[in-house]
Amino acid sequence: MQEVQLDQGTIGYTDSGTGEPIVFLHGALVNGQLWRKVVAELEPDFRCIVPELPLGSHAIPMRPDADLSLPGLARIVADFMAALDLSGVTLVGNDTGGAIAQRVATDHPDRLARLVLTPCDAYEHFFPPLFRYLQLVARLPGAASVLAQTMRLRPLQRAPIAYGWLVKRQDDEVVRGWVEPIRRDKGVRRDAVKLLRSIDKRYTLEAAEKLRGFDRPALVIWSEDERVFPKGDADRLAAALPNARLEWVPDSYTFMSEDQPHRLAELIAGFIRERATAPPVSA
Repeated sequence: MQEVQLDQGTIGYTDSGTGEPIVFLHGALVNGQLWRKVVAELEPDFRCIVPELPLGSHAIPMRPDADLSLPGLARIVADFMAALDLSGVTLVGNDTGGAIAQRVATDHPDRLARLVLTPCDAYEHFFPPLFRYLQLVARLPGAASVLAQTMRLRPLQRAPIAYGWLVKRQDDEVVRGWVEPIRRDKGVRRDAVKLLRSIDKRYTLEAAEKLRGFDRPALVIWSEDERVFPKGDADRLAAALPNARLEWVPDSYTFMSEDQPHRLAELIAGFIRERATAPPVSA
């Protein structure tokens, strides 16, 4: 794990492989380990960069005044890419990270070459109904701490309102790494509460309106068995992005990087190679 200092605080990240850069964005209450299987398949041919976003499972709390609203998180990702001097980036987002990726594409697109969205918050589903209780928890004094402590229990981790409907093939050790930071660190809990209190569908609705202006190649990859993020949002995103296509992955929930890592890596690699070798469009 490497670290980079931004105005908003310290971001840890992994950086492996060589070639065209791919930046992977995870969602709330998970960390970069979500992408480990996909990175292992892609790093022989691509540079794979996975920042640990301050979404509740990060190791280093952000500065107390850091903006952790969706636009603020998009700024953190943009500043992170600038700090690493990245260009021609394929940005891949999942879950809350997909919502962040949408705002990066609409608010800070300069370093992007392509956009890949896997099941994620979009349109009026930020948060999706199953997880809106977390927004209430964040507003009740002391409730976030109590919930964080109960998350050490494996039966609760496997419940639909936790990770149960996000991943079919749950790795208990990986999940333990997701829940430990918010259990043990007050600063991480503070960041998580700040994030949850800032959730507002207006941010994703604003992004949806602006996505029509993102004319770079885009790929929407959705799970056939998706239970959290509506399948209709996949169609809407693919229709909104002017240079996009939609792919469906079977036998997977939201975290297809856990359930179907080979197929996801195959789709991402094929998308990059296809767009890199496509002939120019004649006028």
